[in-house]
Amino acid sequence: MRLDIRLPIGLMFGILGGLLVIVGLLSSGSALQHSLGINVNLWWGIVMFVFGALMFIFGRRGNATARLAEESREGGKVEAMEHEQGLEK
Repeated sequence: MRLDIRLPIGLMFGILGGLLVIVGLLSSGSALQHSLGINVNLWWGIVMFVFGALMFIFGRRGNATARLAEESREGGKVEAMEHEQGLEK
C-alpha cells in the first residue's frame, strides 16, 4: 500500500484549522482582550487550514515515491553490499 504521508497530515491540519476558524468566529469580545485585540484562533485556524489544504493537494497531485529496495538501483546496491558483508539474515 503506497499511502503518501501528506494526505493524512493535510486532513488533520485541515480539520483542526477549520475548527479553530469556527471557534475564532464564534468567540466573544472578552477573549480578544487577553490577546491584545487579535483573534488568535481565527488567524491560526486560517494558517492551519491553508497548510492542510496545500499538503492534501500536493499529496493528491504527487505520487508515492517509496519503492522496494529491489526495484531501485540504489536499493539493489545496498542489498548487494549488505549481502557481501553478511548483514542479511
